[in-house]
Amino acid sequence: MKRMITMLALAFLFFSAYSQETVTESDTIRKDALNVYFPEADSYCKKEINFINYVRDLKEADVYIIVAEEDAGSGGELYTIFMVGQHKFAGMNDTLKVTASPDETDDVFREKAVSTLKMGFMRYLLKTPLSQYFDIRFTQPVKETVSTDKWNNWVFRTSLSGSLNGERSYKSTSLYGSISVNRVIEQSKFQTYINYNWSKDKYQMNDSTNISSFNNSEGLSIYYVKSLNDHWSTGISTGLSRSSYGYYDFQYRIAPAIEYDIFPYSESTRRQLRIMYEAGYKYFDYSDTTIYNKVIEHLAYHELSASWEVVQKWGSVDLTVQWSNYFHDWSKNNLGAYVQLSIRIFKGMNINFSGSGSIVNDQLSLPKAGISDFDILTRNRMTQTKFDYYGYFGFSYTFGSIYNNAVNPRFGW
Repeated sequence: MKRMITMLALAFLFFSAYSQETVTESDTIRKDALNVYFPEADSYCKKEINFINYVRDLKEADVYIIVAEEDAGSGGELYTIFMVGQHKFAGMNDTLKVTASPDETDDVFREKAVSTLKMGFMRYLLKTPLSQYFDIRFTQPVKETVSTDKWNNWVFRTSLSGSLNGERSYKSTSLYGSISVNRVIEQSKFQTYINYNWSKDKYQMNDSTNISSFNNSEGLSIYYVKSLNDHWSTGISTGLSRSSYGYYDFQYRIAPAIEYDIFPYSESTRRQLRIMYEAGYKYFDYSDTTIYNKVIEHLAYHELSASWEVVQKWGSVDLTVQWSNYFHDWSKNNLGAYVQLSIRIFKGMNINFSGSGSIVNDQLSLPKAGISDFDILTRNRMTQTKFDYYGYFGFSYTFGSIYNNAVNPRFGW
């Protein structure tokens, strides 16, 4: 007990001494800096944009920042940054966009993103005493003519990856490759995707016998979407595929579709409520006789889905509900849902949740011969089920000083 009291006393003295440590603030005008709520800001951002106060509480902020992410036509990502003023800056809102190209390194992108943020802060800083310390310059010479895009918005991308993993009784090898050809413009979207996936696992049992399992799939998918107006779109998708996991040697599908967004597509980075319907045809050449005594099959199907996405200062929601069934037997259906939530409950308290689940009644390719225990254990083959689900949740609570400006990388702690 005495040892515990001594340790607590030493800890108290240490933290008391540390809390009274003199802080030399080189920025003597910090008190006049803009208070910004930007929880996504990393150490690099705080170092490069050091003329604002990063606050932890939304209510204390003069400006808060929301970041939304979308796939870009180049194969990269489009980040939309919403800057919203409040208190004395109420009504001063702005929207910035930064594109991360697939061939850019993280360092190149973060320099570009920080530069964009700096420019975005200027209109707010002009109304603070700090405005006298800024000097805006244009560093790039302007050409007299405008160059055109020789690729006409077409983007081509290839990738190849593999992995090795092993020990005395287990070895695993995998290979993955893909090719994509995309053209995304405001009026239409065309996407082609080819992929190949192969993996092999080898197990050595206690009696020294070896058991191997493999899984491979390949496919071609083509999508075309035509913009009709700010609420309606139409399109068509088709594709070929093969999957050892799904027990089919060949599958062909084609399906036209139509979509309506209750909100204008121009607001897609902040909110979407899309309803899509598609109806089409599928052809299957199964790897073995199925539980329904089929070797090949021609099927008509349809699918209805609704997706709600919203990004606000209190958090974000991404929810999709989907229903599909085959026309020859409406009992062969599938009802699924996916949700991802990130919500700020109150000051310092955040909750995150993601999950998905399905009611499964459409496993037409299951083999009549059954599935081995080994395939069930290794999950290399689809198994019969009436449902599937996945879930994750977490929460965090932070309290203390509202400021979060300092960056100290020492010791890596």
